[in-house]
Amino acid sequence: MIGQRLVDGTEWKSTHPPGAYWRGGDGRWYVVTPNGLFGDVTRHEITEHADGTITVSPSILVRQPNVGEFHGYLERGVWRSC
Repeated sequence: MIGQRLVDGTEWKSTHPPGAYWRGGDGRWYVVTPNGLFGDVTRHEITEHADGTITVSPSILVRQPNVGEFHGYLERGVWRSC
């Protein structure tokens, strides 16, 4: 899935489309996984590319009890599952 970079400073409390990623006004990096789970990836290594896409490493694991889980990668703005 090709992700969508949102405008820096976007509020994390809003509803965002699956695959979105952005830097919040607080300087933290946030994502919405392809299956719609919200995650904070600030503790990951983030590489911001000249075209505005990002690469997050290591892999992203988001678990939300009674909702679901996503484990995968965001590389140059493209999501893929593990």
